[in-house]
Amino acid sequence: MQFKGNAFRYGRDIDTDVIIPARYLNTSDPQELARHCLEDLDTTFVNRVQAGDIVVAEENFGCGSSREHAPVALKTAGVSCVIAKSFARIFYRNSINMGLPILECPEAVEGISEGDVVSVDADNGVIVNETTGATFQAQPFPPFIQQIINEGGLVEHARKSIAAKGE
Repeated sequence: MQFKGNAFRYGRDIDTDVIIPARYLNTSDPQELARHCLEDLDTTFVNRVQAGDIVVAEENFGCGSSREHAPVALKTAGVSCVIAKSFARIFYRNSINMGLPILECPEAVEGISEGDVVSVDADNGVIVNETTGATFQAQPFPPFIQQIINEGGLVEHARKSIAAKGE
């Protein structure tokens, strides 16, 4: 998985209620969720984000409730990857389940500024700040998790696995 986009920088403890406010949880429509992604933190985000862009954040990204809506909103809004110093464990798991690549790399977070162009080779954990030329190494996912993400998430992975066994 290779991604390239502009960086959106955020701080620490960005909880799932900030990623997608609870008032929008009465829908499961990914497009509707995407329209409200991060609106209480950054009112301009949904108007600026482009397909492939990358969210870069400090510690504990995705803390709070265990809502799966948060990675869905980010992914559908166009975010290709999230890089953070650390993630809340349930957000980490939900992101994989929804097919949203996330990488923990404190050095990259320190070396990427708002608006920098960033490329990511998620399979190998290589993050390059194209603006500055700096390269960072994150721990890549094991192959079975890469496969889940590449197939669009756990549900699609399960469907493909079941279909393959039925052939």
